[in-house]
Amino acid sequence: MSVLERNQRIIAEYRASGEPWPATTRDIGRWAIARGLWQVSPGTVLRQCADQLRQALREEFFTDPQGRTVRAKHAARYEGLEEKLNLRWDDIRTASHDHMEMAFALRRQQIVGDCRQLKQDIDSYNENYNTTPRMIQMCFDFAIDLEELEIESAVAV
Repeated sequence: MSVLERNQRIIAEYRASGEPWPATTRDIGRWAIARGLWQVSPGTVLRQCADQLRQALREEFFTDPQGRTVRAKHAARYEGLEEKLNLRWDDIRTASHDHMEMAFALRRQQIVGDCRQLKQDIDSYNENYNTTPRMIQMCFDFAIDLEELEIESAVAV
């Protein structure tokens, strides 16, 4: 059983136990640890450390010469590396053009994947669980959203 499957089983057991739902991940974690369902292992510690470092990399921003807030560190997928995800991080201010091209393509793929999953979730909800006559609809053309955000940014400066 993978770590993901184990954690999904823990969540299912939490729900079946009659604990409050909806719940926070801290509530579920506290419950799982108290029952010995989740323990720290060397692999878990390394994963937690890597996750926290990844979050720190993702959350480092700076202001560029034009006054834009820009993410400093970017991940790109490299072929032939031994690690499972083959991701390497670099700084936008010093990274090679090739690294940044791969990093931006990867981010775009992630956004498209998130949009695809959101569309499937909405379609499933509307077709199977929506008990009202109002269907939830979502526009996946972000051009207007981006224009509005740029205008807001310019006005704020």
